[in-house]
Amino acid sequence: MSRSIEIYGRGRLPPRLETRLAEAFTLHGDPDPFPPEDWLASHGGSVRGLANGSFTPLTAELMDRLPKLEIIASIGVGYDMIDVPAAKARGILVTHTPDVLNADVANYALLLLLAASRDLIHQDSHVRSGGWASDGPSPLTHTLEGRPIGIVGLGRIGRTLARKLEIFGGPILYHGRREQAGVPYEFCPDLYDMARRCAALILCLPGGAGTDGLIDAGVLDALGPEGILINVARGSVVDQPALIEALQSGRLGRAALDVFDDEPDVPQALRDCERVILSPHAASATVETRQAMFDLTADNLIDYFRTGTARTPVPECRDMA
Repeated sequence: MSRSIEIYGRGRLPPRLETRLAEAFTLHGDPDPFPPEDWLASHGGSVRGLANGSFTPLTAELMDRLPKLEIIASIGVGYDMIDVPAAKARGILVTHTPDVLNADVANYALLLLLAASRDLIHQDSHVRSGGWASDGPSPLTHTLEGRPIGIVGLGRIGRTLARKLEIFGGPILYHGRREQAGVPYEFCPDLYDMARRCAALILCLPGGAGTDGLIDAGVLDALGPEGILINVARGSVVDQPALIEALQSGRLGRAALDVFDDEPDVPQALRDCERVILSPHAASATVETRQAMFDLTADNLIDYFRTGTARTPVPECRDMA
């Protein structure tokens, strides 16, 4: 690969990805999600590729400041923070890293579901604090065996999760934009009705304008005071103030959240709430999966500049790859 090709590493790139890109290209690293003027003056006009390691919006304005940009390779399956229509309009290909994280994200959703349903954090605290010895056993919890579980967003991760949920022996329901052919699960076009029927609701849907606040107070009320909400999707898909109020009032039983509105800033009300398990956007955070994600990001850039095609364009850009 030619070192004459200049790549902008947006955000703090992981060392594995940084090393691979530095070996193949001239890599300009910058921890700021929007480069300062002196950086743009020196490099903006020559950057042809961008490796996106930031969770802040990647806007049309930034693309315009990189006039030779041809490809944006994003780490992760979600790409709602990238203005893909603006990229396409400028002839910029956008890629992501699907499939390599399906199993670990599904496993993490299952972990959060079990931990929430059996109140695992409180059980641990009850033993550590001496409460078990002084006050006796913790209150009983509810089983998931045989109970309906709903998935919002039956994409790659959702389908992987659904297969794992079959071990509980209960109905698996799903809600999405359309019914999917060939899946052995019940499609529910009415999200509120599905929430009323389910012991737990697991969110695996993409973020973006079309799903902002989809899980609103009505969905939480339908899930009810014994219901469980699991979010491994995007913080934006949940009305976070409504969630906080539902947890504080007891209208929702429990929640386990891996994503939030303004990461890494989590509201104090959530941090103080005993009804919620909090996780730092860690569903894909295994050594093996993250290495696969970093390698796929590098491969998309390397393949593009070697062959003119990329391995995993986002759906909107498949006609460009």
